[in-house]
Amino acid sequence: MMDSSPHKLYHVHGFDSRQFLEDYFSGDSDMGFGDDVLKFPIENLREVFTVGHIHGEILIDLSLGSFIHHLYSACEFFKNIMVLKVSNRCIMELKRWVDERTGAFYWGHTSKHLQEKEENSDQFEDKEGKLRSAIQHIVKYDPEKENMTEPLVLPPADCVITTWLLDAISKDQDDYIRYLRKFSRLLKPGGRLIIFGVIDSTYFKVGKEKFHVFTYDEDFLRKAVVGEGFIIDVCKVRKRTALSNINDYKSIIFIVARKEK
Repeated sequence: MMDSSPHKLYHVHGFDSRQFLEDYFSGDSDMGFGDDVLKFPIENLREVFTVGHIHGEILIDLSLGSFIHHLYSACEFFKNIMVLKVSNRCIMELKRWVDERTGAFYWGHTSKHLQEKEENSDQFEDKEGKLRSAIQHIVKYDPEKENMTEPLVLPPADCVITTWLLDAISKDQDDYIRYLRKFSRLLKPGGRLIIFGVIDSTYFKVGKEKFHVFTYDEDFLRKAVVGEGFIIDVCKVRKRTALSNINDYKSIIFIVARKEK
């Protein structure tokens, strides 16, 4: 199917990674996405890792842009977090934070939110420092290649997280399933796949640039995940609360699934 969208494709055209963080993830009082894209991932991942017995040696993250807040809880349960990015610009933005360089994006508002959720705040150490230590590899990849990290061959992971990425790189249903299949190959049998996506969306903006989003509903995503050999353990849908015209999603969906084969 030919792509008829006039919008840019994230993995083809790239975007301003810092502008993306400022638009969607800053702690500014007028940033309207705090509940949807900051708190929702933090709180749900904290819950599934804490009570869902998800743990292991290796976690692979394939997510849109260079945000890190969704990985705070993961660093308590996985020794090695490998982050895959499609562009050098996103890699540079992430490494600036990991290496604590001058000008790195400030994530203190997100770690503070997690601290407030901890039952015993005394147990809350430097969550950002722990995450920095856990991110042991930042790797560039190409979703079109059979081995996406060629020439590197990654060890099979215990968990793969993909946050809003499949939505941005898939032009249609066939694309989505093709990329989902590639992501699932990174997992061990019995490993967990965690997906955050947006329902009934067509675009998102970064600065003045408008980017394509594949439009789907909950039923499509459930069938796609099950069709690739997974059992869905958790599925939550949150209605949009953000007031903004820089994207048009209707809901956010969160899925945790176990790989059977």
